[in-house]
Amino acid sequence: MYFYQDNFRTPVFSAGIFRGQVMSELSFQVFCIEFYSRHIQKPGPEVYKLFRESGLLDMLKTDYEDLHGMGQEALMQFFDEYFAKELKR
Repeated sequence: MYFYQDNFRTPVFSAGIFRGQVMSELSFQVFCIEFYSRHIQKPGPEVYKLFRESGLLDMLKTDYEDLHGMGQEALMQFFDEYFAKELKR
């Protein structure tokens, strides 16, 4: 259900707002996987598996508010450091 503020059909409130947040988190996860796969020159499915098995995929969701504002270079550096720490375990 939508409530509109003007004739241009701009929603003020949507009962699907939660759905929008979930989609933003999912889009961010896909963005991170795709760009990291290019960064390390590995196929997307392999990077997805790496993110999932290391817990990074969950972190992208739980820390979405903190991480999604970072630039692409900063994210790639964060991922590199994250995986370097994971390998030491």
